[in-house]
Amino acid sequence: MRDLVILGAGPAGLAAAVYDASEGLDVLLLETFSPGGQAGSSSRVENYLGLPAGISGNELAGRAYTQAQKFGAQMLLTTGTRLICDRKPYVIEKMIPGILARAVFIATGAKYRKLPIENLSRFEGAGIYYGATFVEAQLCSGEEVIVVGGGNSAGQAAVFLAQTTNQVYMLVRGSGLADTISKYLIRRIEQTPNITFLTRTEITGFEGADHLERVTWRNVQFGQIEKKNIAHVFVMTGADPNTEWLNGCIVLDNQGFIKTGPDLSSEDLNEAHWPLNRRPYLLETRLPGVFAAGDVRAGNVKRVASAVGEGSIAISFVHQFLKE
Repeated sequence: MRDLVILGAGPAGLAAAVYDASEGLDVLLLETFSPGGQAGSSSRVENYLGLPAGISGNELAGRAYTQAQKFGAQMLLTTGTRLICDRKPYVIEKMIPGILARAVFIATGAKYRKLPIENLSRFEGAGIYYGATFVEAQLCSGEEVIVVGGGNSAGQAAVFLAQTTNQVYMLVRGSGLADTISKYLIRRIEQTPNITFLTRTEITGFEGADHLERVTWRNVQFGQIEKKNIAHVFVMTGADPNTEWLNGCIVLDNQGFIKTGPDLSSEDLNEAHWPLNRRPYLLETRLPGVFAAGDVRAGNVKRVASAVGEGSIAISFVHQFLKE
């Protein structure tokens, strides 16, 4: 029996392990590969608070793991996961005898759909980003940027970045946006003078030293190749959450991400037979005492800092639940 079992040792899971173990809870952290998650594969995280020179994702994860161990959290590397949720305490199976958990924290992340370019990982976090927020907008202010993708998230990123950059190149492999993006967003893209929309175009190469410096793209219809001195690429081609193992225990949105807190409608809770008088806490799923954070959670913002923040505040909700 464990006070808290954390599934996933990315930034959210590691932060939860540090804070929950530091307050005396018996914490077990389960991971399939190695600490760090998506962030762990980043060559350099440059926009994390307090580290102006940047840090590799692997080093950041290693430090966090050491910190979690310092406070008594244990980690187990294993494969195959199943959550048995029709009884209390909850049971987690990972190719080993079932682990009993008073509370569960799901931080299994998502797999971003990446570009098929050999040296892509070298520039992740150092010129290649999977989300566009105010932080990234500041990094590339006054420069030229590329947005890859033809969905609403890509269109929104292009319009947002156009406010602070000189030029936004929006690259899609298809012949247009009519079938993949909202009409109002298409109009905004067309009305924004510094957005150049390139159809049937794909990136074929990245160049640079410690940071991305040049990008090569190709028009697949005519074979025309162009190279640009561009240091910022936003890959907005979507992500697949690691939620297939939940076996219907948790309410997911239409993209497979876990719905928590205010995102859970009254209908969701009624169908799930929510047993408590209160509504779910901010990070709580439709199962009392089962929480979710980081990239696996619906509404996440795909940032290391936000994942760490969600993991760190989970301790307050876990304590409140355990008191119940």
